[in-house]
Amino acid sequence: MARTIVLTNQKGGVGKTTTSSALAAGFARKGNKVLAVDMDPQGNLGFSLGVDIDKGPTIYEGLLGEVPVYEAIRRISNIDIIQSNILLSSAEASLKGEGRELLLKKFLEPVEKLYDYIIIDTPPAFNILTLNGYSAADYLVIPMSAEILSLVGLVQLKETYETVRQTVNPRLKIMGILLTKYEKRRKLSGDVQEMAETVAGQLGTKVFDTVIRNSVAAAEAPAHGINLFEYSPRSAPAKDYEAVIAEILQIIEEDEKDG
Repeated sequence: MARTIVLTNQKGGVGKTTTSSALAAGFARKGNKVLAVDMDPQGNLGFSLGVDIDKGPTIYEGLLGEVPVYEAIRRISNIDIIQSNILLSSAEASLKGEGRELLLKKFLEPVEKLYDYIIIDTPPAFNILTLNGYSAADYLVIPMSAEILSLVGLVQLKETYETVRQTVNPRLKIMGILLTKYEKRRKLSGDVQEMAETVAGQLGTKVFDTVIRNSVAAAEAPAHGINLFEYSPRSAPAKDYEAVIAEILQIIEEDEKDG
């Protein structure tokens, strides 16, 4: 059965899609079967992995029940992906009825046993799309750039997380806060790291030991439609994401050992 990890933050520009892409690619490089799911109407996850997001069925048609999950999956390199595009922006109005927060979970159920990991990228907002991601997830990872404004919105995230746990997904766990775009020489990065530790305590989680260092490679890779590990495997962020994946694997192993 797949372990499902959702990347979430209400603030945009924090490295959420970069992290989604890196985790999907990193797990796949280790021989795992990986499905990446783009729940952001901007379609950046698919684009950054080299998908033509205007061709073929998307997650939107899947959530509407117009296509089965098998028809929505596309293969890019060694990663399977369900893409998104701007059509998904109408989801708030078009996805109606009781249980609409469970549409993604039900859509993915037929293929859960086929994958080791499912990585879900969510939009920078708390809406029905994000709620569907939370309802389908085992774990949340919160990317947060080393900037003060990145802390904004985490209180609302806590409220949404607790509501989902109490109603539709009691197994949901926040795996940790991941600091991105980190520059060791900047005092602000250290200050934000300290504040993130405080916020993590309030969320009942931790800040990952690894930080993702700032690098032009992370920004350039999506423009070439390839993942960071293929574009610049020796770059600082590629090495950092390898370390983060090791942390994630350890957390999952400990959870599964505890039952």
